[in-house]
Amino acid sequence: MILQILGYAASVIIALSLLMRSIVRLRVINLIGAAMFSAYGFLIHAYPVGVLNFAIAIINIVQLTLLWRRSEMFRILEVAPDTPYVQYFLDVQAEDIRRFFPQFRRELPSNFAIVVLRDLVPAGLLLGKIEGEQLEVNLDYVMPQYRDLKVGSFLFHDEADFFRKRRVREIVGRADSNVHADYLKRMGFAAEGAGTFRLQLR
Repeated sequence: MILQILGYAASVIIALSLLMRSIVRLRVINLIGAAMFSAYGFLIHAYPVGVLNFAIAIINIVQLTLLWRRSEMFRILEVAPDTPYVQYFLDVQAEDIRRFFPQFRRELPSNFAIVVLRDLVPAGLLLGKIEGEQLEVNLDYVMPQYRDLKVGSFLFHDEADFFRKRRVREIVGRADSNVHADYLKRMGFAAEGAGTFRLQLR
């Protein structure tokens, strides 16, 4: 009975991995499922199943290692918040944006917008309002296939001087979901209650 549960669980995990839009998440979940299926195959003496899934697990490990070691090019492009590209981006990603930022509205006042390019491909969009030394973020959206924290690390750590040169010393964001709250914490934002997070750049 335990072996059957292991086999079914491995099947479900492998199936779930194919639903992931992030290639890193797909590889990680598929690795877990393949490792479980490999163990299942050897335990029931179905050696071809065990060997095949062991090989798949090794392939996932190799590919994940290559992905993590891969040198990528990031760049920030500052654009006008009302530029047609930004509006088109918001149109295309509207449904996904609502999932993670249900309180976001285009009517929110924004005088600052940047697009983060990853290997020349648009990977993220940040909209906000700069007042004095504070940037209030209205939207900090990253495309599903790039949600491995690299865009955020580049933006808020590697390129913190980008904000300082614009006299921004403090970035304030709101978390409309637990996923985004966890992301902000991992980026170094301090929670202040009521879903508000603050990052000091001094």
